[in-house]
Amino acid sequence: MGNQKFSKKEALRFGWVTMKNNIGFFIGILMMAGLFAVASGIITKTVELNKGNNAVIFLLLVIAIAIWALQRVVEMGSMRIALKFNDKEKPIFSDLFSCFHLFFKYIAGTILYLLIMIGGLCLLVVPGIIWMIKFQFFGFLIIDKNLGPIEALKKSYEITRGVKWNLFLFHVIM
Repeated sequence: MGNQKFSKKEALRFGWVTMKNNIGFFIGILMMAGLFAVASGIITKTVELNKGNNAVIFLLLVIAIAIWALQRVVEMGSMRIALKFNDKEKPIFSDLFSCFHLFFKYIAGTILYLLIMIGGLCLLVVPGIIWMIKFQFFGFLIIDKNLGPIEALKKSYEITRGVKWNLFLFHVIM
């Protein structure tokens, strides 16, 4: 993206048209996200009701970790679906679960991204926001290009060169 332009208008138009043309598909994805939210709520309530029962709480903790991991896989799958739409390919629902093999790269990248953001926010708010924008595409690069976490962060920094303010304004619009 270094020499390219980023059009907020075109990005919004593409997103709107894609969503409109695939509304059933997106409703299915939202329903999946809703199931995770319901499951997390049930676990939280069950823990509250079973205070003192360590065996139940341990089991619920294991289930909560599994749900969290599955949410990350679906998050990566959602990115793969977005990339397929961008490449004019037709995604399928099973694409949501197609990124298990990238799980640890993605988690490592997420941890590094969070540390970068926290570091920037500790310096002052502005560097944190700039770094958030500069490194935001690391997940897509892990999924699309099979990059390692550090390579993905470096590439994200590179592709946002010259368009960070447009990306910032795009986030404000969204």
